Amino acid sequence: MLPIDRLDQIVSRFQFLEAKLNEELSGADIAKISREYSELRPVVDEISDYKCLLNALKEAEELLADPDMKALAEDEVAKLKIEIPKTEQSLQLSLLPKDAADARPAILEIRPGTGGEEAALFAGNLLRMYQRYAEVNNWSFDMIEEQETELGGIKEVVAHIRGEGVFARLKYESGVHRVQRVPETESGGRIHTSAATVAVLPEAEDVDVEINSSDLRIDTMRSSGAGGQHVNTTDSAVRITHLPTGIVVTSSEKSQHRNREIALQVLKTRLFDLERQRVDSERSENRKLQVGSGDRSERIRTYNYPQGRMTDHRINLTLYKLDQVLSGDLDEIIDALLADAQAKMLAEINE
Repeated sequence: MLPIDRLDQIVSRFQFLEAKLNEELSGADIAKISREYSELRPVVDEISDYKCLLNALKEAEELLADPDMKALAEDEVAKLKIEIPKTEQSLQLSLLPKDAADARPAILEIRPGTGGEEAALFAGNLLRMYQRYAEVNNWSFDMIEEQETELGGIKEVVAHIRGEGVFARLKYESGVHRVQRVPETESGGRIHTSAATVAVLPEAEDVDVEINSSDLRIDTMRSSGAGGQHVNTTDSAVRITHLPTGIVVTSSEKSQHRNREIALQVLKTRLFDLERQRVDSERSENRKLQVGSGDRSERIRTYNYPQGRMTDHRINLTLYKLDQVLSGDLDEIIDALLADAQAKMLAEINE
């Protein structure tokens, strides 16, 4: 049984927020309180349903002593003892610690790993997979930096994805994605293995990161592309180097002023992510709660073209629908990863 005192504390907090919303508050305070209030409302509704079921069970058990009501009460007790654990489990999931970054937009970075031109081509496949998934979810997908190879592969991609639940859905995509297939550049028909790295970072807000201007080196330069429709002809590209960490970001829009804004935002996001990784590492020093999302060098997934197979190694999930996956059908994979993460968190809480 869930601790009633903890549930009462959540209800009290909800009532406090409800009262605060009736007061005169600044715009920032209203937004913050409204967000927490909205998050707690469905939890409070579940708590109310849970308490009603517990009270119903208590009343039904008291009726067992009445000979005239015993048979009816036994049926009611049996039903409630099935329903209460289901409601309790659902409520437990609602009470799991939330990642404060889940509701944020995300910065997606894709780079080829081992495998030369084939890895760059595979990086392009991953880019199109995430573009399609964003389209299906009605998210915006804006390129910040895109460098192509002569054969149409990807040297580097940085994109900004905005929409409802973006980081919550994509955060477990970070890691090494491996492909097994016969490359277009292979004349002998041999299967090669290559890889690309994906990083999904929650977008930083201004209050998350403070950057000293003295820590920055800002260079303007001429952009370069692979040619064709993707060639960049502007001289206003901006490269920002964060001297303390050595992080380098670039943006190649046509407006130099806009490039500076975009590059600074990406830099803040990477610094914010570094701090999140540091905190997560401290919290999980003696435990493994995350589904491998903390280690960007971990091989998380294999895409096997000859067998039409996709395997996520973190949860031993194998799907024989590679074409659909690469076309952006990722929900089954993401849902399984989220369920696994929730199960591990529940197991730790119940230890």
